[in-house]
Amino acid sequence: MRRTTFANWPCSLARSMDLFGDRWTPLVLREAFYGISRFDDFQQELGIARNTLTERLRRLVDAGLMEKRVYETQPIRHGYLLTEAGRDFYPVILAITAWGDRWLAEEAGAPITTRHEACGHDTRAEVVCSHCKEPLACEDVTPRPGPGYPPKLLDRPDVRRRFKLDALEEPA
Repeated sequence: MRRTTFANWPCSLARSMDLFGDRWTPLVLREAFYGISRFDDFQQELGIARNTLTERLRRLVDAGLMEKRVYETQPIRHGYLLTEAGRDFYPVILAITAWGDRWLAEEAGAPITTRHEACGHDTRAEVVCSHCKEPLACEDVTPRPGPGYPPKLLDRPDVRRRFKLDALEEPA
């Protein structure tokens, strides 16, 4: 069955889900954050089928989140290392984990904690406003078309409703 691609949608979430939208890809990245870099180690830790792992690693390399490097020449063996873009995904992993710890953890609590080495405390991800540092909640924010939103779509009635553009044009 052919997958619908979101790669060209004017939405960073849709584009990201086009890359990360299966259950294995974030888990491969999680293992890379834990220090795994070799194919066999990924396979063993995750219990993932070799062909599935091969495809996920290829996709992550093609997208620039990991790079493939030779670590042995006889026979040639490759390791998979996080790039800057891959390391930049870490807060997303932490945010998903924090949600899972709150809503899916069993009575005993979070299965894994994250220790911030700089201060020596266990921590969790928090999403805050980049300006005032207050926590962000869906009822406190309003989506707006950004500079990368296709101008031709702004005239569509459904888009105007979604972003409440007509309300912005009304005199105060």
